[in-house]
Amino acid sequence: MRTRITLACTECKQRNYNTTKDKKTHPERMEFKKYCRFCRTHTLHKETK
Repeated sequence: MRTRITLACTECKQRNYNTTKDKKTHPERMEFKKYCRFCRTHTLHKETK
């Protein structure tokens, strides 16, 4: 079963992306380097609650 997660920018703390993940294969919090439209650069985005 896949659950919906929200990704937040680590620089400005804005919640920019929604995605899904499988908790069996990825029990830890996910991190992606994605574009933040508020910072106007690629930053690290972490999974939020």
